Amino acid sequence: MSKPFYITTTLPYVNADPHIGHAFELVSADIIARYRKLMGDEVFFNTGTDEHGLKIFRKAAEARKSPQEFADILAEKFQSLPKALGISSDVHFIRTSNPRHKSAAQELWRRCDKNGFIYKQLYRGKYCVGCELEKSDSELEGGRCPIHPNLEIETIEEENYFFAFSKFQTSLLDFYRKRPDFVFPAPRFNEIQAFAERGLKDFSISRLKSKLPWGVEVPGDPEHSMYVWFDALVSYISTLGWPDDAASFKKWWVDTGGALQFAGKDQIRQQAAMWQAMLMASGLPPSKQIVIHGFITHKGEKMSKSLGNIVDPFELVKEYGADAVRFYLSRHVHPFEDSDFTLAKFKEAYNADLANGLGNLVSRIMKMAQEYKVRLPSSVEEGRQRGGGVFPQRFFQALDSYNIKTAADYVWRSIRELDELIQKTEPYKLVKIDREKAQRVISELLEKLFRIAELLVPLLPETAEKIKKAVMENKMPGKPLFLRK
Repeated sequence: MSKPFYITTTLPYVNADPHIGHAFELVSADIIARYRKLMGDEVFFNTGTDEHGLKIFRKAAEARKSPQEFADILAEKFQSLPKALGISSDVHFIRTSNPRHKSAAQELWRRCDKNGFIYKQLYRGKYCVGCELEKSDSELEGGRCPIHPNLEIETIEEENYFFAFSKFQTSLLDFYRKRPDFVFPAPRFNEIQAFAERGLKDFSISRLKSKLPWGVEVPGDPEHSMYVWFDALVSYISTLGWPDDAASFKKWWVDTGGALQFAGKDQIRQQAAMWQAMLMASGLPPSKQIVIHGFITHKGEKMSKSLGNIVDPFELVKEYGADAVRFYLSRHVHPFEDSDFTLAKFKEAYNADLANGLGNLVSRIMKMAQEYKVRLPSSVEEGRQRGGGVFPQRFFQALDSYNIKTAADYVWRSIRELDELIQKTEPYKLVKIDREKAQRVISELLEKLFRIAELLVPLLPETAEKIKKAVMENKMPGKPLFLRK
């Protein structure tokens, strides 16, 4: 019986074009979403765009556009990214400028306020516009944010609304103890626990509308706009129709135990502590699990528009195809630590593992199958029709622990072993001596190739379907799967 399963990415901030880091998180989440579907789950897969805040307001002014016009242009690019990357066609896309989302953010504010966790006072603090977060002196390096060293730290002094974050220290630590796998991998969980143990500080959740007109209006106070994080985090439940659609919220959030959340290492505090405290304050259940990944760097530096080292995923897809990009992100980018990316590395991996590796293997096997009139064993096709596709235990375990690279490595090890089997058995020579035996060998090769294609379904969906179609119809794909570059 199918079970509901809810998975979401974070919502990219629309201050610049999509880059390869956005593609990595989206592809990683899609691989897990596709895997869960193959396991029989009913999946709700969510992504979208975060569109409010001071940074967007300023970027729009620089571009001489209204904030909504500016957000619309970039949101359209982010909305086209899933299709370009071969992401599941039923992915949900939420924009925080959507009226339904704004209404949900205001309702969560009201509930937190009603429960006594919002108050108003004078605010004075150091603020990184790049992170849209308050920064303590201990978080700065040389007086600057280490994540956005090109931006000046600003000092803000005004009357704001505050969220009583400090009241949730005990509740969060108790929650973490009861859910030892809540943040994955373990070192990241240790990091957020240490953060909570040091003591939580109440944070500002509004700005004067005269200084920030681009934001969700604070309920009951038209002079204030919501702090962007307080607004954006609500997207994970507003996309489900909360608070109006109680049935949808129950099915996808309450009954599933909350969302499986993919997020970058710069978002641990927001996703694993701030958002969980907001849910507690409003009387709602917590998230299910937070999976934290590293950054994709370029020659050791964090990618940024100001440094001019951004890699455009649309250009990569245009040149190499969606599955080639998915392949590199799944096999050559570490799932939890920083990974360096260069076009030279990408091209080398593409030629070695796809054009010369998988593509050449499929071509060799299908050519022998056609020439010597060998078809996929009927038992394999019958098993497929009965839902008998088998995932090896190691592949299961890798995806169950979100280690996509290990799963991809397993597939490519299988590809290498199949290639070695051809070299060992030499069916193209054996057929001259014992045609029947050679046909049995080729039949085994076809079956193993089909099994590899099944493993590729969550990783390289388009390629997997092409291989399965070729094997089942016993004919070569119309053109090489991957042309050498």
